[in-house]
Amino acid sequence: YAPLLEALTRLRGIRGAMVVSASDGLVVAESLMGGVKGTALAAMAANLASRATDLAGGARVGAPRFLHLQAAEGSLLVAPAAEDLVLVAVASRDVPLGLLRLEMLRMAERLG
Repeated sequence: YAPLLEALTRLRGIRGAMVVSASDGLVVAESLMGGVKGTALAAMAANLASRATDLAGGARVGAPRFLHLQAAEGSLLVAPAAEDLVLVAVASRDVPLGLLRLEMLRMAERLG
């Protein structure tokens, strides 16, 4: 997964990226800048993806393709992928979110 994560972290404003196990929140691969707590972030991202899947199923709208949690200093982005994996990125406020979303969706397809 290293080449995939390296390509993602080369985008301007990306503070880190990870491939995470959706079922247990364990880090499969990571490329994080200093100060980003990978294990806590992985657990939160997996939990967020799981809850969003449950909610979407209850609403009968299908599985979520992309999750964006916006905070005061940046965003947490999660793209579910096949084989019980999610692609996670941490972005600063100035990142071009449209481009990042497209790249993450394209990369999540390659994980499957």
